[in-house]
Amino acid sequence: MIEKNPKEWHSLLSNTLWAYRTSKRFGTGTKPFALTYGHDAVLPLEISVKSLRVTRHAEWSKDEYNQVMAQELDDLDEVRLEALDKLKAQKEKVARAYDKKTKAKSFGVGDLVWKTILPLGTRDRSFGKWSPTWEGPFLINQVLGKGAYRLSYENGRLHDSPINGRYLKKYYPTSWEMMGT
Repeated sequence: MIEKNPKEWHSLLSNTLWAYRTSKRFGTGTKPFALTYGHDAVLPLEISVKSLRVTRHAEWSKDEYNQVMAQELDDLDEVRLEALDKLKAQKEKVARAYDKKTKAKSFGVGDLVWKTILPLGTRDRSFGKWSPTWEGPFLINQVLGKGAYRLSYENGRLHDSPINGRYLKKYYPTSWEMMGT
């Protein structure tokens, strides 16, 4: 609908938000409207067709209606906690799947490492697309914790600032480099 007249997107926004808020989310297992107000939204079609839910609400007295709404609000905390538990379980499942594919990197003092050229994606004009992405080797001078390291150049001079371990990789000298020493 928006493709036909893209300048009228704002007129469709309220309908789009209504559809989003009243449809079930996979992560929580419930609708955002129900998480906010404690019950499902009454759709316009339900009013014109006189659904069972609308008919029952019309039959209740004011006190019964208030009692039912108060009970729904009391139950809402439990529903919200269940939705939160589902989200946490889903995030843990994603984290486990991610952790299976990743390898933890840790370096010790004295290890030789490559350092990625930061900021990522920068290129040397003289090399063009063949620009190197790693530089080094550097020596791990100090392990700072939480994956941070202080590097030093081969001549012993300290690197300017600490760096996160995700921007490092182990340096393995080639056989001809080892023969030269």
